[in-house]
Amino acid sequence: MTSPIKESPANPTPAQRNVAEFLPSDQYSQYLLSSKTEMFAVCRGLADHVSQISMIFNEGRDMVLTSLISWGDTGLVFDFGASSEMNRKALKAEKVFCTAQLDRVEIQFILRSLNAIEVDGRPAFHARLPDSILRLQRREYFRLITPIVMPLKCRIPLATGEGSSTAIEVSVVDISLGGVCLAGLPMDLVLDTETELTDCSIALPDSGSIVTALRLRWQVETVTRSGIRAKRAGFEFANLPQAKTTLIQRYIIKTERERKARESGRV
Repeated sequence: MTSPIKESPANPTPAQRNVAEFLPSDQYSQYLLSSKTEMFAVCRGLADHVSQISMIFNEGRDMVLTSLISWGDTGLVFDFGASSEMNRKALKAEKVFCTAQLDRVEIQFILRSLNAIEVDGRPAFHARLPDSILRLQRREYFRLITPIVMPLKCRIPLATGEGSSTAIEVSVVDISLGGVCLAGLPMDLVLDTETELTDCSIALPDSGSIVTALRLRWQVETVTRSGIRAKRAGFEFANLPQAKTTLIQRYIIKTERERKARESGRV
């Protein structure tokens, strides 16, 4: 379930540079849509479904929830968000990362700047067309290997069979918008293809917490160097709300930026 994080190619195309700081473009370049016909088809779907779009900026620290009003050769028009302060910050941002889901497919694109306009008497955002749009199937979600310094933990409540319950805490090996890989699961925890663990919680540093059901996809037995046996398993998120998906995306963006900064010696 884990996969190495690849860097962008040495000479990326303009479309690849567009997503280089969002997802590794060399790994997902085949999912980039760069023609107006393709991008407008995605825009039409987002507008028709009134899909919630998360605008993430200021290195993942700020966010505006919006929806697409219209699109065309002159650019894209979005609703203002609910927070006047966040709207003002978004207008000052040089780069805005946008993410949404359309028919269980992840949509991502980058806007280089936003301008304030009026549409039917109400304020709105306007931006020129992005260079490309990333349309990513669920099975292709980028998986972030969680950092060792600030590890993620998943708390799983379990019924004891006596009318009461307990909880276990295990390590999150990697995380994506589609699911997680968990390690350190006890050997006596029964897992099969029908297993769905409910009310599992993961605290994302500086991003918030998510509570979700986890549906088993695979499992293997592991043995530590000290001879302790445990299970490692991959789970998909079951019916995760868009708001919680946004929290995960913000965490992934922030963690990747920090990793790249460390590797380049900027921190």
